[in-house]
Amino acid sequence: MVSRWYKLRDEVVKLRKEGTSIGVINKKYGIPKSTLSCWFRKIKLNKYQKDRIYKAASIRMDKAREKALLWHHSQKENRIKLAEKEADSVLSSINMNDLSVLEVALAFLYLGEGAKSNETSIGNANPLVLKFFINAVKKIYPNAKLGKCQLHLRSDQNELAAIDYWAHELKTNKREFSFVKDKRIAKTKTYSNYHGVCVVRFTEISIQRRLLFLCHKFCNIITGLDS
Repeated sequence: MVSRWYKLRDEVVKLRKEGTSIGVINKKYGIPKSTLSCWFRKIKLNKYQKDRIYKAASIRMDKAREKALLWHHSQKENRIKLAEKEADSVLSSINMNDLSVLEVALAFLYLGEGAKSNETSIGNANPLVLKFFINAVKKIYPNAKLGKCQLHLRSDQNELAAIDYWAHELKTNKREFSFVKDKRIAKTKTYSNYHGVCVVRFTEISIQRRLLFLCHKFCNIITGLDS
């Protein structure tokens, strides 16, 4: 019985001899690979033909990787947008004027980032964290007084530039800043977008005690220990 693809045999054999891969021929004509393998079994490819097949396969693989990378990026962007949308949904349900909600949020920030010794302070390299800390404390405890800020810098950092940066970000007078430098010589140059760690202090130790009690008691309630 003659294969229904037989009329294409001469054409595809010619393509094979020119260095076209079985996969490409299969995709173009729809001829089963088993049929093509049977037709091509006696064809001996020279180095040029093999190199051509390998090069074409490499190009297809690169294009496939590029498509896969673009797909992955688009999926990641969709997941990021969804996460942002969900965050907006949660925030829209919160009464931002409720100081008790703000204080709980501040308490958990303090538990993770705040000093546990005899002072109310937080050190961080992210200005947003410190701006939240300062603004939240001032809203919840109107009589709280902001103390001196201290910068912890690497040995190769310019202290004046760092003070300018943090004074601008935190809207604080430059005179309110002091600094300490790491005595070790920096083995690698400090990134230009790294401005050191800034420690912000409030003079009232009572704020620290209240926040830590609040956070621990809240955790106990959620975990059922105070039920």
